[in-house]
Amino acid sequence: MENLIGNEYISIKALENGVNIIGLTRGKDTKFHHTEKLDEGEVYIAQFTEITSAIKIKGKAEIYTKYGKIMSDTK
Repeated sequence: MENLIGNEYISIKALENGVNIIGLTRGKDTKFHHTEKLDEGEVYIAQFTEITSAIKIKGKAEIYTKYGKIMSDTK
């Protein structure tokens, strides 16, 4: 089976100031390992790696993946 770790990317576009992006570790204990804060209009491209298994996004943003677009914090 092909190793897909490191081949997955997502892009995140902030739709308001103060969008938080938090990288979470892979393994037995999940921990925060990286944070970013975006202002409106800023774009962040993230990659899933041997260390990063999940990404948490707080705030209003558009998230683009190979599966399509997801909106966060819509009311």
